[in-house]
Amino acid sequence: MRWRDRQRSSNVDDRRGVKVGGKSAAGGLGLIGIAVVIGLMGGDPTPLLQEGIEQTIQSQMGAAQTKSRIPKAEEDELAQFVSVVLAETEDTWGRHFAAQGQQYPKPTLVLFNGAVSSGCGQASAAMGPFYCPADQKLYIDLDFFYDLKNRHDAPGDFAQAYVIAHEVGHHIQNITGTLNKTRKAQARMGKVDANGVSVKVELMADCFAGVWAHDTNKKGLLDEGDLKEALKAASQIGDDTLQKQSRGRVIPESFTHGSSAQRYAWFKRGYDRGDVQDCNTF
Repeated sequence: MRWRDRQRSSNVDDRRGVKVGGKSAAGGLGLIGIAVVIGLMGGDPTPLLQEGIEQTIQSQMGAAQTKSRIPKAEEDELAQFVSVVLAETEDTWGRHFAAQGQQYPKPTLVLFNGAVSSGCGQASAAMGPFYCPADQKLYIDLDFFYDLKNRHDAPGDFAQAYVIAHEVGHHIQNITGTLNKTRKAQARMGKVDANGVSVKVELMADCFAGVWAHDTNKKGLLDEGDLKEALKAASQIGDDTLQKQSRGRVIPESFTHGSSAQRYAWFKRGYDRGDVQDCNTF
C-alpha cells in the first residue's frame, strides 16, 4: 500500500507503555458486545460466559505479554501506518455519510501494549484487535501484526490495513444501529442461533472493509499483490481454520466470525462492488 507521505489521522490515542490495573468492567456486556470485544481472532465467547467474564479477562491480563516482539523502530513505523489507514477510512466513510446528508462521527484508535482499559472493561492483547461500542474506540496491540504474519501466515501491509478497516466496519454498524438491533435479537435466542447472528455481523464488517479497499484502489494507493494480502488474511482467520489449528477439529455451530470461505467472499464482495448496500448479510 502506498501510504507514505499520506495524511495521518488525529484520532489516535497512543497508550503504549501505559500500565493497566483494577477490576474488569466488562460484565454488563451482552453476547454481541462480548463477541465484538473478542474481535478479529474468531474466539468463542462460550468460555467467558461459563467461567465468568471478569475472572476470565483478569486471568488473560495476568498472562498478557507486555514486551513487544516487534523492534521499537518497526513498531513506531506501524503506528504511523495505522494512523494513515485510519485517516483513509475517515475519508471514505466521511464522503459516504456526507452523500446521505449526514456527518460521520470518527472513531478513536487506541494503541496499547499487553492490556488496556476500555469502555467495555479491561482487555488483554490475547483477545486481538477489537472495537468497543460503549466508547466508540478501536483497540489494537501492534504486536498482533507479528501473529498475523508468523502465526496466521498473512504478511503484508494491506493485510494489516484490512484488520483496521474491519474494526472500523464495526464502528459503522454501531453508529447505524446494527449492533444494538442484533444484541436485542440475540437476547431472545439460543446459543447456536445467537452465534449465527454474530457471524453475520462479522461478515458485514468484512464487506465494509472491502468497500473501503475498493475506494482505496480507486485512489491509486494499492500496489500489486495488496488485494491478495487482504484476501489471504480474511481467509486465514476464519473460524474453521482457527479451530483446526487450536482444536484439531471444526465445530460449525460454535462459529462467531464465519468460515474462511465466507470471510474471503464477503470482503471480496465489498471490494468488487464498492457499495455498502451490497453488504447486508442479513
